Amino acid sequence: MLDPVSGFEYPEAWVRKCRSPGRLTLVKQGLAVLTSSGTVLVRGFTTGTTAAGVSKAAVLSRSGDVKSVPVRIPCGLVVDVPADAHGGRASGRKFGGDYPSDVTAGIEFVAEAVPYSHGVHLVFGEGVGRFSRDTPRYKKGAPAVSPPALECLHSSVREALDITGLPGVRVTLHIPEGRDIAQQTLNPRVGVEGGISILGTTGLVEPWDDHLTESVTERVASAEHPVLTTGRIGLRYARLLFPDRDVILIGGKIGEALAASRGKVVLCGLPALILRYISPGILDGTGAATVEELSVTPGFAAIAETTLAGFRQLRPDVRVILVNRNGTVIGESP
Repeated sequence: MLDPVSGFEYPEAWVRKCRSPGRLTLVKQGLAVLTSSGTVLVRGFTTGTTAAGVSKAAVLSRSGDVKSVPVRIPCGLVVDVPADAHGGRASGRKFGGDYPSDVTAGIEFVAEAVPYSHGVHLVFGEGVGRFSRDTPRYKKGAPAVSPPALECLHSSVREALDITGLPGVRVTLHIPEGRDIAQQTLNPRVGVEGGISILGTTGLVEPWDDHLTESVTERVASAEHPVLTTGRIGLRYARLLFPDRDVILIGGKIGEALAASRGKVVLCGLPALILRYISPGILDGTGAATVEELSVTPGFAAIAETTLAGFRQLRPDVRVILVNRNGTVIGESP
């Protein structure tokens, strides 16, 4: 059985252990994951998926009441997003799935849609964070909306326009609790103020940060030469770089995964989590607020080289490869 989101093929032994066979349909659909113990854990919706669903519902509700809408999310799946919409106004709450540490789970999104001259015009209102300074990818004052989430928003609203026949629409998105909830996130530390971010590389929230440690470490321990990666972008490029190796998504569980590994190991992915794990104080004295900001400075290459060389001496069995969002290798163990 294949996970359509990650591409991971579940071992038949895991399937046989499943204590809720009826829920395996969710796993096949990509809406849940199966652990080595046979437990099925449901994926949640990202802020980007929730925002897209509520915005689409607001537009559709100009032609009639809406209770839920189908949304094609960045990973290609179509999910049903609940939303209560009437007369151009929609509200919906973010579904957190089985990831209990998701502080944005249950938070309300509100969208208001009014006719516009032509096309899709999105306005990000109260509770949506904005950048307080220029970053490598965003200008100061820009809303904290990732490209995949923004495309999902635009395409969802365009679908609603096609259905309603409207030539154009302006959708204003609010997150009433966003400013307060943002204080429980990393946003204040990375220069995002006034609310939460609208994100979603796949459109789904993985439940394994808290639940899948056992199954992930079991996979690492059973792999002869595993390639460990911290996120979806790293997963994509690690599979391209190492097509014949077992590539395992470990999230932030770098220490646990390395402890479970045997033999030669590759740690591959975006630099932020990896370099912070290797050198927690890597930003000290650099003037950069995040590793991503540091990665585009002239001094990054030298810092990365020194950091990786030191780690190689401590862990000669671990080869580290850092990639950027385009898949270019920007750092590698000597």
